Amino acid sequence: MESTKKNPATLWKIVSATLAVALVGVCCTWGFTANNNQTNLSSVNTSATETTSQTKKADTLSLWTENAPLKSELTTYMKAVTDKNSADFIPVENRIAVFDMDGTLCCETDPGYFDHKLLYHRVTEDPDYKDKASEEEKATAEEIKTYFDTGKYPEGLDVRHGTAVATAFKGMTVDEFDAYVKAYRDTPMNSYTNMTNGQAFYKPMLQVIDYLQENEFTVYIVSGTDRLITRGLAEGVVNIPLSQMIGSDESLVASHQGDEDGLEYTFSKDDKVTTGGEFLIKNLKMNKVSIIEQEIGVQPVLCFGNSSGDAAMANYTISNNPYKSMACMLCCDDTQRENGNIEKADKMRASCEENGYTAISMKNDWTTIYGDGVTKNK
Repeated sequence: MESTKKNPATLWKIVSATLAVALVGVCCTWGFTANNNQTNLSSVNTSATETTSQTKKADTLSLWTENAPLKSELTTYMKAVTDKNSADFIPVENRIAVFDMDGTLCCETDPGYFDHKLLYHRVTEDPDYKDKASEEEKATAEEIKTYFDTGKYPEGLDVRHGTAVATAFKGMTVDEFDAYVKAYRDTPMNSYTNMTNGQAFYKPMLQVIDYLQENEFTVYIVSGTDRLITRGLAEGVVNIPLSQMIGSDESLVASHQGDEDGLEYTFSKDDKVTTGGEFLIKNLKMNKVSIIEQEIGVQPVLCFGNSSGDAAMANYTISNNPYKSMACMLCCDDTQRENGNIEKADKMRASCEENGYTAISMKNDWTTIYGDGVTKNK
């Protein structure tokens, strides 16, 4: 019969093997648990980061009322177009948004457009220029005064105004013109207390730009105002580079070029770029669509405007677009905090319903327009 007693060495081998198996099991279990806990922790952290990011982006629109249609539409839109798993996902390079400026980003009723006030000042008030103003410039200034007094924009004034801007500032370097515009933007607004022309930007709309940029949108201003005036007014207020500020155009020449054609003249080391005195194009209506194609080269997916001059740009944005798109129009319906016009606002609201734009009510959708401390003069 085989003995039931085990050799001590054999017993030790059995115990050692058993302990080794147990330790491997413990280590594997501990490793799995640790890795699983790490995964769970990572998921929690990611979820927390996403929640914080979403909360931060939602807070960006804090100056919009909770019932504002655009606030809910834009946040829903943004979730769809930035989600890579969404059928509505838009690649970053196609996230293009275009904004009109006057009446969309800033006040245009004090009592008129900033660039019209600037020209009127140049021709009738500037002691260094008013005695040099041409008869055509003076006549245009009179038309502008009529527009200011009546609120009715004379037919054809947009081109006559553009022409007068080109001639009245002819010969200035680009830097000199920019300094002139910035000096005027620092003057007080006529219709408001505690606000300059350069501060007359709609704070809720600036929030929209911030919100779009947080979601990797590239934002352009596409304005009817002269390009150099647009830059001088918006620089440092709207957080986009000058290259993304587009407007109406006048000629630019070299300071020593004289009457020589640009195809014949070569810019020299002693030259500076100056205004040439020739009005080239008014950037309104179809011209806005053309200039977007020429300068941006990508169909926008978001458009913001406030007038019939922006309708072509809005229609271009939402028509035959391969991506989910929106066009939004401001309705100037606030007569307490802004120089609103109810008749004009009602027409724009009707246009929004007809064309599929989102209407923005300055009165009902914004908790503030210019911020605390700014009041409209009675």
